[in-house]
Amino acid sequence: MTRKKHFTTVDIALTSVFCALWVVLNLTVAPISFRLLGLPIIHDLITFFIFLIVAWATGKFGTTSFVGIVGAIIVSLAGGPLPVIGFAAASILFDALMIANHHKINLKIYNIATTALATIVSAYFAGILIGVLFMNGSLDWALTFWGMWHLIGGVIGIVATLPVIAILEKANVRKIKDA
Repeated sequence: MTRKKHFTTVDIALTSVFCALWVVLNLTVAPISFRLLGLPIIHDLITFFIFLIVAWATGKFGTTSFVGIVGAIIVSLAGGPLPVIGFAAASILFDALMIANHHKINLKIYNIATTALATIVSAYFAGILIGVLFMNGSLDWALTFWGMWHLIGGVIGIVATLPVIAILEKANVRKIKDA
């Protein structure tokens, strides 16, 4: 199977659907979990679950950045928390890091390792950015405390998403999408 470099209408539709899902979850589930836990773990789980699924579904550079940027703008305009801007920045970093495996997420060791590293680095980056800019924390606090909680949320996002991707691969969903 050769991958096309340009965006198809299916890629645009999938990206738009995942963008909408990211907005809905960040306006509903994420604030509830933050009030209950006082930690960003569920935010990261939601964010990176969607980033990973859209990267897998489209396999193209730019779709994750689109979801993060447009989603953060819509969430902010809808009165959601301003720190989602940190996830927009993380989406760009995630997209850039996923170039290392050509945005392919499958069950091969190299792809899993690259995907996990991209997720962990991006989640930690989001935590540092949000901690310093929006939580009025010091850089030390953001590096050691807030960034680490985001990193944990990113790891949980990987653990939750990879089995879903494995199931979708086994069901040949990509073959259906490419038809």
